[in-house]
Amino acid sequence: MVEMNLTRLHELTIILYALSVLLYFIDFLHNNRKANVTAFWLLAFVWILQSAFLIFRVIETGRFPVLTVFEGLYFYAWVLISLSLAINRLLRVDFIVFFTNVLGFFIMSLHTFGPAHQESSTVAGQLVSELLMIHITMAILSYGAFSLSFVFSLLYLIQYNLLKRKKWGKRLLRIEDLSKLDHMSYVLNVIGVPILLLSLILGVLWANIKVSEFQFYDAKVLGSFSVLLVYSFYLYQRVVKDLQGKQIAFFNILAFLFLLVNFFLFGNLSRFHIWYT
Repeated sequence: MVEMNLTRLHELTIILYALSVLLYFIDFLHNNRKANVTAFWLLAFVWILQSAFLIFRVIETGRFPVLTVFEGLYFYAWVLISLSLAINRLLRVDFIVFFTNVLGFFIMSLHTFGPAHQESSTVAGQLVSELLMIHITMAILSYGAFSLSFVFSLLYLIQYNLLKRKKWGKRLLRIEDLSKLDHMSYVLNVIGVPILLLSLILGVLWANIKVSEFQFYDAKVLGSFSVLLVYSFYLYQRVVKDLQGKQIAFFNILAFLFLLVNFFLFGNLSRFHIWYT
């Protein structure tokens, strides 16, 4: 009975999430402030429901729920909503919530409607360790920072295109100036890179202690370190080469697409990350 009620609540969350994204899209197209406000409060309610689910899972399992692919996807979606709401509240950057939560809705949908992996959950329960949970949690937090950085770069290119085409309208004024979008994209990557680095260090440490078949040439391991190198190269181009504007925005978008390939494809090819298969 409890599982059935939770399923219905998950479905309700998806419906509210979809309505919120739809209203943000209407606001994006038509500068509808009423739609914007309604979408914000719907999204806030979705965040409350997600937070309640996370707390329930912590109580139910006795651990932080990030050890399976579906738990990781759920936490990833929660991180995206939390960061987008916080940035929208503190910085008042229009459209950041819409673009971030198009991605968040996709992640949440994968979690809700994807096939269940009961065997992976069983294995994950046997591999519980504080070190592992910290590793996965920090990795997902870094992915959240990179995701928002991607959104800022995307908004930068949209704003750049509007300015180049001399589309002087309300949308141009609401997206914020190019320098602010470029700076926020950079700051989020500055936050994400060290968090990911620490996560990978802890992951390697845990694997050497707990996993007898740990291999550095595993697809997921190589992919994760490649993501770190790609974003480190971004910081090198930005700080040392002083590369800014359209070029670095394009590079950041490509870096995020590579991150998604690592998260979804390399994880399936991995023999090491057995709780993600």
